[in-house]
Amino acid sequence: MTQVENLAINTIRTLAMDAVQAAKSGHPGTPMSLAPVAYLLYNELMNYDPAHPQWAQRDRFVLSAGHASTLIYSILHLAGVEQYKDGKPTGEKAVRIEDLKNFRQFGSRCAGHPEYEHTSGVEVTTGPLGQGLAMSVGHAIASKWFSAKYARDGKDLFGFNVYSLCGDGCMMEGISGEAASLAAHLKLDNLCWIYDSNRITIEGSTDLAFSEEVGKRFEAYGWNVLRVEDVNDLDALRAAIANFKAEKNRPTLIVVKSVIGYGSPNLSGTAKVHGAPLGEDEIVLTKQALGWTYDKFVVPEEVKTLFADGVQKNGVAAYAQWEKEYADYCAKYPVEAEELRCLQTGELPENWDAGIRQMWEADAKGTASRNSSGKVLNQLAAGIPWMIGGSADLAPSNKSNLTFEGAGDFGPENYAGRNFHFGIREFAMAAICNGMATCGLKSYCATFFVFCDYLRGAMRLSCLMNLPVLYILSHDSIGVGEDGPTHQPVEQLASLRCMPNLVVMRPCDANEVRFAYRWYAENKTSPVCMIVTRQDLPTLPRAVEPEGDCCACSCGVSKGAYVLRDFVNPATGTFDVILMGSGSEVHVCLDAQKILAERGVFARVVSMPSMELFERQSVEYRESVLPKACVRRVAVEAAIQFGWDRYLGTEGKFVGMTGFGASAPYKQLYTYYGITAENVADVATK
Repeated sequence: MTQVENLAINTIRTLAMDAVQAAKSGHPGTPMSLAPVAYLLYNELMNYDPAHPQWAQRDRFVLSAGHASTLIYSILHLAGVEQYKDGKPTGEKAVRIEDLKNFRQFGSRCAGHPEYEHTSGVEVTTGPLGQGLAMSVGHAIASKWFSAKYARDGKDLFGFNVYSLCGDGCMMEGISGEAASLAAHLKLDNLCWIYDSNRITIEGSTDLAFSEEVGKRFEAYGWNVLRVEDVNDLDALRAAIANFKAEKNRPTLIVVKSVIGYGSPNLSGTAKVHGAPLGEDEIVLTKQALGWTYDKFVVPEEVKTLFADGVQKNGVAAYAQWEKEYADYCAKYPVEAEELRCLQTGELPENWDAGIRQMWEADAKGTASRNSSGKVLNQLAAGIPWMIGGSADLAPSNKSNLTFEGAGDFGPENYAGRNFHFGIREFAMAAICNGMATCGLKSYCATFFVFCDYLRGAMRLSCLMNLPVLYILSHDSIGVGEDGPTHQPVEQLASLRCMPNLVVMRPCDANEVRFAYRWYAENKTSPVCMIVTRQDLPTLPRAVEPEGDCCACSCGVSKGAYVLRDFVNPATGTFDVILMGSGSEVHVCLDAQKILAERGVFARVVSMPSMELFERQSVEYRESVLPKACVRRVAVEAAIQFGWDRYLGTEGKFVGMTGFGASAPYKQLYTYYGITAENVADVATK
């Protein structure tokens, strides 16, 4: 290690120490120990241009151990990464010294954990341990897919390498095992995880709860496992990364030995430096031990020059060469170039909706919404070439396979395939889709609705990052029937509806499915849950306007709720009661309306496929659907009541579940739990 390299690494350490101390909270230990890794990757080994942090071919760096956020903030500052907003440079640096001085404070670009789209250069939001690793698998998959799909003339302008830095906590979380197993199976040789084996967690030594040999576990997965005995040995780190780049068949794990809080005379190697500031006195001693003679938050001129001659100079040259070659590519391959432009900007291609324009004809028998979902998914994906995804081993049941010609299966033999077989790994599946989405791919994943509990952590990050990931969740209620309560979701609708920025769609028939998918495709900022049935649902007759693409159904689905059918008093133009539901229970409401009509009771039926979209509408629209003057209301859903009260008011009533289901044919269950037209009519008139 040269003198100036040592100075640069110590700059990272001191910036991290000072930022955490100024905030009086944070995690200084890991940034202090892993500063050599960050320095070497950014200033020497990664293909990266700080002036273009959204460059398509940049190497990705994911700090899975997101609590060590001052590590990435310090290196982004030293590298001079530009801040971007809405795809354009703002003229500011992504991390300014004042941001580091205001670490963890409101308005600073240095939040407690790295946040996607808040600070340029942060590839994904991390903090919940292990998810960064799984998202890095999504990045590696995207890289392979871009190369296979768009490389021409033996030249790859779109593939990149992916590095993720993780610790013992990431390795203990189960999601890392799910993701590592799949990465090995897919032979993602462009993926490198750097594992900081410092053997310390918040409670103390990992001897308390973690005694496995991680390297051997990864060898069993099928990874290329390398070991660096001292993180401060830059030549050993260089050799390990060179080995990774030469590997052509396996992902790589580099096990790096480090001392947490390196340089601290009294706290290094202890849990005390993991999640708390060192304290002013210990910082003075640590800086003395490191030979640091500068004030707080100072970057020596030699270090500025080192990064200017390193990552900044190399990045300018690499990006300029790529830009020239990409211009030639665009001229030679305009179709592919237009696809890539749309992909990177989030736009949809011309005639993307050609396959979904046709309305489904009315059909009393109908079809399960999982079937109509599968058909519309295929029609949509055929029009959006970068829409890719798959299921957690349940595609035949949730109908999430892309079956049109050329779709293919993604894997080592065909990295251009669009069907993913995630295996029974729900959590990793969702996190991988997040990683793919940050690369511009329109990713989706599918499982049974009840298993959304396994992937909820990743779904929450979809919402935080404003990623329009599609979650196809089938077998949506007690309508699952004989599989019993372990497979019958009753509380999941309510739990998902309370997650900010998540749009939950529960369509009542094939045409609502169609328009729900249309809304999903045009949306750029919200993840969408498509909740679909196992049992058949009648396809309702719809009145279509002359243009063929605007009807009560299409407008209503996009607005979350609409008047499906009115039966009003001809003398007054009013109705006595509002019946409302979602999904399969909308048909129960329609049948109940007929029974009420025979009793001389006038009822309005409201279909509410998405509470979230309904809440986004104007007060006037919501009043037109659910007028306050009508206080007699009944909500019907084969789930628990929570969430419906805002529409029921103090006098409304709910027909649905109050506990878990049972194992029996679904029609018998609906009768047993009172989710029938007769009971709804009775409740409405009590």
